[in-house]
Amino acid sequence: MASIRRDIPIDAAPETVWAAVRDVGAPHKLLTPGVLTDCRMEEGARVVTFANGMVVRELIVAVDDAARRFAWSAQGDRFVHHNASLEVVAAEGGKCRLVWIADLLPDEMAKDVAGLMDLGAAAMQRTLKSR
Repeated sequence: MASIRRDIPIDAAPETVWAAVRDVGAPHKLLTPGVLTDCRMEEGARVVTFANGMVVRELIVAVDDAARRFAWSAQGDRFVHHNASLEVVAAEGGKCRLVWIADLLPDEMAKDVAGLMDLGAAAMQRTLKSR
């Protein structure tokens, strides 16, 4: 099973970043504009549209305010298994880090998913810094 981890420094307060992460219906506006272009909510899930036109249904597993952690599972024909989490961790100077982990099968999808995560990480750094 492929496991991808990104530790993303964010020049913003943890509370501000968590408020954006926990708003699971607006990642295309609050976190990754330009990478995601749309998001619509369904019961227990969200459907996100990527800039390349790919549409993915993501089952919402947990929104944990105490741990500042959001977990989800992407569902689709290409994945045998996918689970991911995004956790806001306080850092020095009133800043924070986002720890983003994705575990998936088949392993062959790791390169594509890692590329999307890198685009998402860069977008979050830009977007959250401006908040």
